[in-house]
Amino acid sequence: MQFYKKTSIGRSNNYTRLIVKIVLAIIIISLMIFFVGKINFPAPNKLIKQEIPRENLKIVK
Repeated sequence: MQFYKKTSIGRSNNYTRLIVKIVLAIIIISLMIFFVGKINFPAPNKLIKQEIPRENLKIVK
């Protein structure tokens, strides 16, 4: 009878690594969304108003 050393990592460890990677990815993505939401983008100062002539309007029935 020969003794052998088990060198492979068990299945439970693979699942925990996968879960940890998924959780880290979700945290990183949520932090990126949070910080992008904190950026104040400049709003336009001029109110854009465009008149549409009545000749271009068509009545659809």
